[in-house]
Amino acid sequence: MAFLAGIMEKILNLFYNITNNYGIAIIGMTILIKLVLMPLSYKQYKSLDQMQKIAPEQKRLQEKYKNDKDKLNQELIELYKRNKINPAAGCLPLILQMPFLFALFRLLQSFNFAHASFLWIQDLSAPDSYFILPALAGLTTFLSSKMAATSPDASQSNMNLFMSIFITWISTRFAAGLALYWVVSNLFQLAQQMIIARSVKISKEGSGS
Repeated sequence: MAFLAGIMEKILNLFYNITNNYGIAIIGMTILIKLVLMPLSYKQYKSLDQMQKIAPEQKRLQEKYKNDKDKLNQELIELYKRNKINPAAGCLPLILQMPFLFALFRLLQSFNFAHASFLWIQDLSAPDSYFILPALAGLTTFLSSKMAATSPDASQSNMNLFMSIFITWISTRFAAGLALYWVVSNLFQLAQQMIIARSVKISKEGSGS
C-alpha cells in the first residue's frame, strides 16, 4: 500500500509542477488513474449487464425454491452455466481496484495540503466549510450507484441511498482534497458508464445484424 501511495504522490507532484495548483493536480491524477483502471471497469460493466439480463429468471428461482437452499443453488449454477456467466466476475475488477483506492485515501489524507486553495476552498487539507464538496460527493455517488444498479429492487435502492448519505457525512469530516477526488472520480465514472453502455449496445446491434 505504501508503495502504491508513493507512486501516486509522484504523479500528484508531477501534475502540481505543471499546474502549480493542488486542486487541479488532484483532478489530473484522478482522471489518469481512472483511465488506467478503465479496462477493469469495462469488464465489470459487462458482467453487471449480463447479470441484469438474467435477474428476472434469478428472482423467479429464488421465489420458487425459497425453502430449499440446496436446490436453489443448483438451479442458479445451471442458470449461470446456460448463460455463460461467472457471478464472481463482476466483483473481481472491484477487488483489484481496492488497493488503488486505499492508497489514494492514505495519500490524500496524509498529504500536506496546508494553505493549498482551489476555487472556493481555502485549504484542501481541511473539510469544505461550505459543504459544497460533501453534497456533490453524495449526489454523484447516488447517481453513479443508480446507473450501475443491476436491479430496481427496494433493498438495492436503500443501500445506494445509505451509501450516498454515508459518503456525504464522511466528506464533511475529511480533507477537502479527498472529497474533491471522490467527486471527480464519480463524475468520470458516470461518463465512463454512459460510454461503455453505448459501446456494449453498438456491439450487440452489430452482432445481431
